[in-house]
Amino acid sequence: LELMKEVVDKAAEAVFAEQGKRIEYFVGTMIELPRAALMADEIAQVGEFFSFGTNDLTQTTLGVSRDDAARFLTHYVDKGIYATDPFVSLDVEGVGQLIEIAAIKGRTTRPDIKLGICGEHGGDPASIAFCEKTGLDYVSASPYRVPIARLAAAQAALRNAQ
Repeated sequence: LELMKEVVDKAAEAVFAEQGKRIEYFVGTMIELPRAALMADEIAQVGEFFSFGTNDLTQTTLGVSRDDAARFLTHYVDKGIYATDPFVSLDVEGVGQLIEIAAIKGRTTRPDIKLGICGEHGGDPASIAFCEKTGLDYVSASPYRVPIARLAAAQAALRNAQ
């Protein structure tokens, strides 16, 4: 991330000089691997935001390709191995634990770090409730899921305010 931040900062400075004005920007990273979540305190030394790529984080945490999962995940849900399809609703006990660890570690290093998720979980009401409980700042979802995401985020915020 340090190497990429240098590239981004150099390009930004060139654009600022060319345009004769500056804007504020942030350099951060996707957290899509379990090791990245566990090393979040070190990553936050450079990263000003984390966007948890929950589709890939789910794949790498579970060791399951979402491309192949449709063939057997229904059986796992039917047998109670998973409460729901973890590619539809966030696996809070596993993947969620990694997000919580990364959020705590990231905020320990950088208290003002921006944290969010992107991927299909960003449009799932149960996943959004988890994000609100965990104190994430934003969710990103497919355009058609944005209205659902906004409603679910408002409902989760109201529940937590009580």
